[in-house]
Amino acid sequence: MYTQGLDLVSGGGKPEAPKSEEEARLEAEFQKKIDAEIRIEPTDWMPEGYRRTLIRQISQHAHSEIVGMLPEGNWVTRAPTLRRKAILLAKIQDEAGHGLYLYSACETLGVDRHELYEQLLAGKAKYSSIFNYPTLTWADIGIIGWLVDGAAIMNQVPLQRCSYGPYARAMIRICKEESFHQRQGYELCMALAEGSPEQRRMLQDALDRWWWPILMMFGPPDKDSWHTAQSMKWKIKRFTNDELRQKFVDAVVPQAERLGLRIPDPHLRWNPERGHYDFGEVPWDEFWRVIKGDGPCNRQRLEQRRRAWEEGRWVREAALAHAEKRRRRQSEAA
Repeated sequence: MYTQGLDLVSGGGKPEAPKSEEEARLEAEFQKKIDAEIRIEPTDWMPEGYRRTLIRQISQHAHSEIVGMLPEGNWVTRAPTLRRKAILLAKIQDEAGHGLYLYSACETLGVDRHELYEQLLAGKAKYSSIFNYPTLTWADIGIIGWLVDGAAIMNQVPLQRCSYGPYARAMIRICKEESFHQRQGYELCMALAEGSPEQRRMLQDALDRWWWPILMMFGPPDKDSWHTAQSMKWKIKRFTNDELRQKFVDAVVPQAERLGLRIPDPHLRWNPERGHYDFGEVPWDEFWRVIKGDGPCNRQRLEQRRRAWEEGRWVREAALAHAEKRRRRQSEAA
């Protein structure tokens, strides 16, 4: 998922104070609404833990959309045709929009987006581990569209039924656009699969490099996921990490076969008794290393975001000054 930092243990906090009778009553009423599938809105009472969990999840999702523009932006000037360039530019623009929707949804919980962004730039906030891998060839762009966005869709479609209204509503448009991204990625992979031997080898190489990091996108195994049970009780999450990972593998293997690609997993095989594909162990040591900041491009990604923030400072200041000038003129005219 785009919110893997949810699975990190929160440390250093003080034990929660015992709940008062009134707090216990409010929490019971809150859970009753959740169980009845009634959406929670910003003006409704909510437990502080629910609010904190949503801020952490939505902000990490937003950060992932913003950082996720970087691996693809690396190929805008090198796209092989004008059509491919236009598609890639539109996709990157969509991702910027997703980040803005999500920051707006997060602000309904009483936190400012500038505070959230500062946490990202300081390295305190997490984003999806998948965006810390380099895009070495044009085939990587196809794999990102087909499989990275495909994994995102697998995660995000259930979020349209999230118990928090602003987040659920933001996900409706995001999922529509992500579905388009996934289809264009698969179409790009089809073109390479039907191309020259060199293009087919390039595509297979990209799949070999991205397969395991993509499976990591769903987060750690359920036994190591500390927040899943509570998030599912609150109906923020609807499926566990392992359930989503299995659904993804089951959906993708037939697609890869149609492209003539080999999934780089010697343990992958159909299990008729389970009705699912069995697959090998994800290299979790690599996952935790990347999450904690030691991936191939962690430092590069944050440095790029910091540089963009500083170089765009004059634009933000000019826009704020213009808005204040218009406000004063309207006030004087009134």
